[in-house]
Amino acid sequence: MRKISGWLVTVVLLLSLTSVKVNAEQTMSPTLNLHEQNTMSVLWFQKSAEAKALYYQGYNLGKLRLDEILSKRPKNKRLKPAIVLDIDETILDNSPHQAWYVLNGKGKPFHWSEWFNRGGAKPLPGAVEFLQYADSKGVAIYYISNRNEAQKEAAMKNLQNVGAPQVNVDHVLLQQPGEHGKETRRMKVAKSHEIVLLFGDNLGDFSGFDKLSVSERVQAVDKHKEEFGKKLIVFPNPMYGDWEGAIYNYNYKKSDEEKAMLRKKWLEIYQR
Repeated sequence: MRKISGWLVTVVLLLSLTSVKVNAEQTMSPTLNLHEQNTMSVLWFQKSAEAKALYYQGYNLGKLRLDEILSKRPKNKRLKPAIVLDIDETILDNSPHQAWYVLNGKGKPFHWSEWFNRGGAKPLPGAVEFLQYADSKGVAIYYISNRNEAQKEAAMKNLQNVGAPQVNVDHVLLQQPGEHGKETRRMKVAKSHEIVLLFGDNLGDFSGFDKLSVSERVQAVDKHKEEFGKKLIVFPNPMYGDWEGAIYNYNYKKSDEEKAMLRKKWLEIYQR
């Protein structure tokens, strides 16, 4: 009986020590880092040949469509043709900034504003060549971005450094204080020009897609399916965008734990 009791005491002690060790490891584990979950997205964007091919494909298609539109356009048409492009992840590559967050985590002193002010973003494949081609055809080019108006000088400098044409205060339209979305700026361009093509990496770069839920965004794409590749040209961005915001109901103030839970909630899995 004493041997059995001694054995039980030993087992209980071992289990207690194991529990203490597990609890200590859990306490010492790092906090949830959503930026680290972006590792594969950033790697794909930076290193996959497929991403590069999709940018070439988008701008090649843009050139074909522009030629077609201009060839059929009446010469006496009152409004001059224009194209509208987003800047970030459409013309300029900001993935090094995203990579910084993956490696360094949240709260580090290297925010979007600092990255933008450096003006060192490189051009994405095919972007500058297409812009220069459109410029040679006499097409007006407007850069509409949700960078803040205060960042205009840095944005223009970066675009000029990579060789983008028509970069001036009238053609670079950034977000004004209190403004939501880009529709107001697109409408401003449409008053003096006929917008024949729009380019972007986010559905918000086009009309009719702002602040929609996940399911509503899908339905809106189906509704406008004839326009994609014809007037609207979309580039891939798995790193960030309204597709992610819709998952959080556009409430980015949710905790990382809540965001992680919502990310998993929206996954579609095989049902056995």
